[in-house]
Amino acid sequence: MYPNNLKYSEEHEWLLESNGIATIGITDFAVDSLGDIVFVELPQKGTQINQFSTFGEVESVKAASEIYTPISGEIIEINENLETEPELLNNSPYENGWLIKVKMSDPTEIEKLMDSKAYEQFVNSEE
Repeated sequence: MYPNNLKYSEEHEWLLESNGIATIGITDFAVDSLGDIVFVELPQKGTQINQFSTFGEVESVKAASEIYTPISGEIIEINENLETEPELLNNSPYENGWLIKVKMSDPTEIEKLMDSKAYEQFVNSEE
């Protein structure tokens, strides 16, 4: 149900690591919980973030929700398409709806995240 190549946080963010760069987004569980997303607020490139701290906000027709980073580092890219097409999160949370890319400062922090099987169990325990 959740992609096996990703790591997951308890706040329903996902992380894809490649050569020290983490692509971060929110899971389809989070998207389904929020409903139709109408606005995404993301930080500037160059912002330093710390694991499990907030870095942005997603607003839907139902609620607003803070976004937490699953890893520490420097934001090197933001998904600018979300400024005009926030619905990308609803339609493609794992591909076109990614949020930010981070140059990780401590790759060992990934060990604090869940694999897809553990995340699925976590989600099922919350329902």
